[in-house]
Amino acid sequence: MSETGLDAVPRLSIIVPVFRVQGFLRACMDSVLAQEFTDFELIAVDDCSPDHSGAILDEYAARDDRVQVLHLPQNAGLGPARNAGLEKVRGDYVLFLDSDDTLVPGALGALADRLAATGDPEILIFDYARAYWDGATRRNALSGLLDESGAPAFSLAERPQLLDLLQIVWNKAYRRDFVEEHGFTFPPGYYEDAPWTFCTLITARRIAVLDRVCLHYRQRRQGGNILRTTSRQHFDVFDQYARVFAYLDAHPELSRWRPHMFRKMIDHYLTVLDKPGRLPRNATAEFFHRAARDYRLRIPAGFVRPLGVAGGKYALLAKDAYPALAGLKAAGKVQRTVRKHAGKRVRQAKRKALDLRYQALLRQPLDENLAVYSAYWNRRPACNPLAVHEKAKELAPGIHGVWVVKKQLAEAGEIPAGVDHVVLNSPRYWEVMARAKYLVNNVNFADGVVKREGQIHLQTHHGTPLKSMGTDQKRYPAAAKGMSFRKLLARADRWDFSLSANQHTTEQWERVYPCDFESLNAGYPRNDVYYRATAQDVLDIRARLGIAPGRTAVLYAPTMRDYQVGYVPRLDLEKISRELGEGVQDFVLLVRTHYFYDQDPRLQALQERGALIDVSGHPVVEELCLAADALVTDYSSIMFDYANLDRPIITYADDWDTYVRSRGVTFDLLSGRPGDTPGTIVTSEDELIETFRSGRWDDERATGLRAAFRARFCQWDDGHAAERVVRRVFLGQEAAPAPLPPAERTVAPSPRAAAAGSAPGGLPRQGSRLPAQRDSSPAEEALSEEAPSAEAPDIGLVG
Repeated sequence: MSETGLDAVPRLSIIVPVFRVQGFLRACMDSVLAQEFTDFELIAVDDCSPDHSGAILDEYAARDDRVQVLHLPQNAGLGPARNAGLEKVRGDYVLFLDSDDTLVPGALGALADRLAATGDPEILIFDYARAYWDGATRRNALSGLLDESGAPAFSLAERPQLLDLLQIVWNKAYRRDFVEEHGFTFPPGYYEDAPWTFCTLITARRIAVLDRVCLHYRQRRQGGNILRTTSRQHFDVFDQYARVFAYLDAHPELSRWRPHMFRKMIDHYLTVLDKPGRLPRNATAEFFHRAARDYRLRIPAGFVRPLGVAGGKYALLAKDAYPALAGLKAAGKVQRTVRKHAGKRVRQAKRKALDLRYQALLRQPLDENLAVYSAYWNRRPACNPLAVHEKAKELAPGIHGVWVVKKQLAEAGEIPAGVDHVVLNSPRYWEVMARAKYLVNNVNFADGVVKREGQIHLQTHHGTPLKSMGTDQKRYPAAAKGMSFRKLLARADRWDFSLSANQHTTEQWERVYPCDFESLNAGYPRNDVYYRATAQDVLDIRARLGIAPGRTAVLYAPTMRDYQVGYVPRLDLEKISRELGEGVQDFVLLVRTHYFYDQDPRLQALQERGALIDVSGHPVVEELCLAADALVTDYSSIMFDYANLDRPIITYADDWDTYVRSRGVTFDLLSGRPGDTPGTIVTSEDELIETFRSGRWDDERATGLRAAFRARFCQWDDGHAAERVVRRVFLGQEAAPAPLPPAERTVAPSPRAAAAGSAPGGLPRQGSRLPAQRDSSPAEEALSEEAPSAEAPDIGLVG
């Protein structure tokens, strides 16, 4: 809460316009609300964003009364969105913060101190740094203009070089009464910052500077910046400078600034012309002629052109000599080509390394009815890709699916009968990769695969991320294991669709894979089975696993540790089995360990004695979940899938602090807050045993935590995820049907309910047994969690 109370005027008002930034919005909001200086209000303007941004803003407003959210009824654009915020501000000063940028710690306090020290100027200019996806930051190159020596406050006439700073609004604090007195507002269209910035600066009588980086200006790899889009809307720049000169016409006392504004205008026009990809090719000449007209119309008397190449371009505009400018740009292109010659030779060498036959195949037409699938680095059909494949056979039967598999699996006959497959790197492999319309994987295809225009790549992923992923792993070398993040993002650049099961995951993928894909919020197809299985399915699975009737089956499924070499058992399974087996209830452990551990003769001996059931080699993990009365895991993503079943989850977290330091996490699993913690938390073997003997594993508190966890992370899982995916990706339709409300979802009955015959049966069974959603050996399960470095140090991999 503000230090001055709800009815008092805050010192600062921060306006945040929001549109399609759900992957970055929380970082932006947190950077403001975590400031030590608290005397501010934050006005967030949801510009009718089509993603989840508006709901995220409402979350923040619900828990912090400094946040006010405006939801615009239709998309208005950046300028009008800022205007909507201006109508609501109450603070002494107004700041603007773009919703993918962040304030640095201590920024607001530094701004407040400088405003006080300089006697409340009309404008305070502060510095910023560009923040790149790889973690690098680079301070504004013109930061020297913000030297604080000299008079605390001054007029622009005393330091006109400040006009050379980037014409942006978010590196300045504006006194509200100054803005209101002169009626400053933002125009619509591109380059809306130019008229606001120039008109406020030349009008202000007292300006101050702060030589400190207060803001990180996010540099997106792709998308998110209108200046990088090819569009005729770049012609809006003419309207923006028309507004600047109209303001000068209305204020003759500011006529001294005409030469400065003319220079800024022409420099801006030339920037648009020079930047590749802004103007459509057929619009460049038109833009030039418009710029030349403005040049002749607005050139001040006695204007002296700059020297050098820039002056030459001014002269060409003065003469409206577009062919000459085109020739000048061509000469510059030659020079740049010479400078890049060495790099080009390297790229040519790489292209030559590609198989010539593959190059020829890439020139053949795409097969519109061919889909290529792969899972876990070309292992057996499994996971989300398999569920999508099965549903595609039903809804899009004309599309033929082919699986990419390793040679040893094919030679061993481990591929299910009837599944068309190709061996990795075989001649047919390169043919299908070159010609398939659809590419589906839960990791990534090899770097040598070329993504052709017209191909559609669906990245299904294989888990909800608790641990840090993607570019976040740069902060955790033990987790990154020498990963090339440049190559990682080059692979992610090939994605057209990124599948997600919940909003948390969507926001993570969009943030840590800064690429131009569409988030497909459909749920995980592999989890559909939890809503199709019947009571008889559950009983049949338990019988096949050897679980005696009446026993309470506890599935123990831990994940790997990045900070350890090899696998180190974290539980004394003999002790656990003995203690639980002698408890009030007759428990049996189903142990699914890392593949190193399943070779331990002690585990074999325990199974032979009936103390536990070793299911590490069971091919379908979904069947294990259906058979289990409860799950014990640590940080494995299996918890998010198992939560669909609404059965007890016990988190065994004996090394949480070490795990967080070595790997990083996306939320605090052990916080105990609803939505974060799936159930009972234990940190020792004795505590685990006590939890089951006392009944805490399934008491009222655990049930409440589980419900909140399920609501958050099983958001779009309802048994129809595969259908939504196939309709959107293969059929080009809407991702339908819409996810069922949680109250209307029918999940498979628990083993106890199935045995009692009292639970709803779920949807009808299809076939004699449930289809395998994840079909992998123990070794393959391990490799689903750590990318094989020889193939592709891949996407951080949830497991």
